[in-house]
Amino acid sequence: MMRLNLLNNLDQLRTTPLGIVRIRKNLGLSSDIDVVDWCKKCIVASTDIEKRGKNWYIRIDGVEITVNASSFTIITAHRVRR
Repeated sequence: MMRLNLLNNLDQLRTTPLGIVRIRKNLGLSSDIDVVDWCKKCIVASTDIEKRGKNWYIRIDGVEITVNASSFTIITAHRVRR
């Protein structure tokens, strides 16, 4: 299953300093939360993981996390309308 590729590489998950700022702003996360750890927990708990093109899209609890499939970089995360 392709989903396993993402789950097996969670140790490589990272983001950029600007990514941290963007994700915190989009989700209203406080500065004491480790954004990468928060995203890892969401990815593990999610049952809605889809690969489209070069990115993974993970949805859980009204949030969508976008991860680059080759570099495992968290591009963004934002709230989604249901």
